[in-house]
Amino acid sequence: MNLNLTGRHLEITPAIREHVTAKLEKITRHFDNVIDVNVILSVDKLQQKAEASLHLSGKTIVAETSDENLYAAIDALIESLDRQVLKHKEKNTARRHDDSGKHVAAE
Repeated sequence: MNLNLTGRHLEITPAIREHVTAKLEKITRHFDNVIDVNVILSVDKLQQKAEASLHLSGKTIVAETSDENLYAAIDALIESLDRQVLKHKEKNTARRHDDSGKHVAAE
């Protein structure tokens, strides 16, 4: 997994870089086919903004969050990406078992 971390109006400190990489391990535990991740952290007056695009094989997942605290914005961003990755993973496993792409109810 390639990580590209960019700061707009913000210097990326080693602590911020470590926090982002530690949180991204949660996503790679659930889905290991992540090609690369682009994370953009920015500051607009009092709002801290975190954006990410996650490139998977055949799909790109995008999320964006903002908060007054940068670490809280990063945590919310990772939670949003994690939900989307799990949804993508469930759809792929459902497609493998059924051609319709939907879960089949057990009878």
